[in-house]
Amino acid sequence: MIIVDRALAKRHAEDKPLRVALVGAGYMGRGIALHFLEPLVGMRLVAVSNRTIGDAARAYSQAGIEDTRTVASVRQLQDAIAARTPAITDDAFLLCQADGIDVLIESTGEIEFGARVAMEAIKHRKHVVLMNAEMDATIGPILKVHADRNGVVITNTDGDEPGVAMNLVRFVNGVGYRAVAAGNLKGMIDPYRTPDTQKAFAEKYHQKPRMITSFADGTKLSMECTILANGTGFRVGQRGMYGPKCAHVKEAMTVFPVKQLLEGGLVDYLLGAEPHTGAWVVAHSENPIKQQYMNYFKMGDGPFYVFYTPYHLPHVQIVDTVARAGLFGDATVAPIGAPVCEVITIAKKDLRAGETLDGIGGFACYGTIDNADAVGGEGLLPMGLSEGCILKRDVPKDQAVRYADVEVPAGRLCDQLRAEQDRHFAVHR
Repeated sequence: MIIVDRALAKRHAEDKPLRVALVGAGYMGRGIALHFLEPLVGMRLVAVSNRTIGDAARAYSQAGIEDTRTVASVRQLQDAIAARTPAITDDAFLLCQADGIDVLIESTGEIEFGARVAMEAIKHRKHVVLMNAEMDATIGPILKVHADRNGVVITNTDGDEPGVAMNLVRFVNGVGYRAVAAGNLKGMIDPYRTPDTQKAFAEKYHQKPRMITSFADGTKLSMECTILANGTGFRVGQRGMYGPKCAHVKEAMTVFPVKQLLEGGLVDYLLGAEPHTGAWVVAHSENPIKQQYMNYFKMGDGPFYVFYTPYHLPHVQIVDTVARAGLFGDATVAPIGAPVCEVITIAKKDLRAGETLDGIGGFACYGTIDNADAVGGEGLLPMGLSEGCILKRDVPKDQAVRYADVEVPAGRLCDQLRAEQDRHFAVHR
């Protein structure tokens, strides 16, 4: 938080804190709220919204704050903010519309609802921080177009792997090296995991089985690497990525095809590598003098070097993202243009005509990453839009689901934004 911390201290001294609102008080949302309510220098969590309002109240109460005000209108919310009384509501759109809020954190993990919240916040010129990889990977590029038009930032967050990796990419490029690969560390992947197989683990860690399933079956990994690809321009070397098994993250400099690294860069993941959490970047330099220095400092012989962060703490590191967006208009990680990668829908089992797909972390399908130009002409269904689609024909296990295979639910904003994204970037399906 270098520079950022001084700017926040200045806001604190002037009694002009950055005013933050949170949509979504689930497991991660409550962790974010707890961290913001400690309190933080130069920031103030002014309101929390959740469909179950008791969970919004819980987000404050677990931080020791019981004196909250329930609001049901924009005026009531603005009055609470002016009085510096923490506000709770079950209407997320009040947070988008009210004055007195600088940055909105979207932490629901829902694509249709999240899209409506993000678009409303952008309309009212609020910066938006996404703790919602699912939505970002699906319609992030077009949301960025709308944010740019309205002069606000939309960004995924530091603390999740795409943000951690992007910080490393920017550091590496900024000190005169060239980032050529970046990605995640992953302990295991089994694309056929379901909410039933993950139930016990989810209960142990107070999470929802569907969320844990999306981690185990590789869908969330594909979503996160898509965000990173769209923010860097890096591609995948093959559908699903390579995912080489490694003992340590430092092996990343030797396990990917050199030609692909040097001809545009890769996003990928390492399987089983220590330190088992965080994110990594492979940097490159052919300069022989630089190589001597890097060897002296135990970074290896070159020309490739691995930089990594051995942790990722979404509920903590999001603070830096909020401050960068709100104070400097700087996105931690956001699309740089047209989609570079996509997350497509793959059958977990033999699917039958008439079956309704149950979306991310469900029983029917898993998501996997591929290059956008490779899938654009195939008419493949994005995993983020799969929930609620009804199959018009059978789809065998491990086969990609196409738009032609399904009937899409009517009236969804996420589908409209996806179609707009295709038109805007001239994607032909």
